[in-house]
Amino acid sequence: MRLYLSSYKLGNQPNRLVQLFGKGARVAVIYNACDFSEDPIVRGKYLEVQLQMLRDVGFEPTEIDLREYFGGKNDLNGTLRKFHAIWVPGGNVFILRRAMKQSGFDQVIKELLSKDVLAYGGFSAGACVTTPTLKGIDIMDHPDVIPKGYESEIVWDGLNLVDYSIVPHFDSDHPEVELAGKAVEYFKKNNLPHHVLRDGEVILIDGSSSEFLN
Repeated sequence: MRLYLSSYKLGNQPNRLVQLFGKGARVAVIYNACDFSEDPIVRGKYLEVQLQMLRDVGFEPTEIDLREYFGGKNDLNGTLRKFHAIWVPGGNVFILRRAMKQSGFDQVIKELLSKDVLAYGGFSAGACVTTPTLKGIDIMDHPDVIPKGYESEIVWDGLNLVDYSIVPHFDSDHPEVELAGKAVEYFKKNNLPHHVLRDGEVILIDGSSSEFLN
């Protein structure tokens, strides 16, 4: 399993991301964490920023909108197998998790990662969703924001790709820094395993190897 989990954007080690994904990799961008935006022009503007960021390091990014796969309408497994890697930007982690459940992404990604068909990378919400649980992260994100077409039930379990919670934007120059500190207090109070990430820092997992990059 190959994971690149960043606090903010590509982090301070984009060269390591390129090594993990492969030079010139075709990257599926899952942008559903930002489906709270009701203005498609605004959403498209910020999506383009994410796509350009990936182009700048030599990748070939394409958005895969999980809403098109809700209820098994299309073959998500077949679609993702056309890519070398997946990149999941930040936004609302609870919207993202709903999208992953409703599309079946949460099951497909585990199979593809276990077989090393592709790699997974993401920042902020894209990193938080890989953990065992999203409890505690509701301090930073609103779980009750429900875009059109989304189910209202809150999905509290993460993808369980790592065995600890992740708190992004800790001790950083970021609008959510105070909320990140409160999330850390929650995890400490409840004796829950967690890992803090300052903006720029990254967790890199490649098979049995796990590194903390700053």
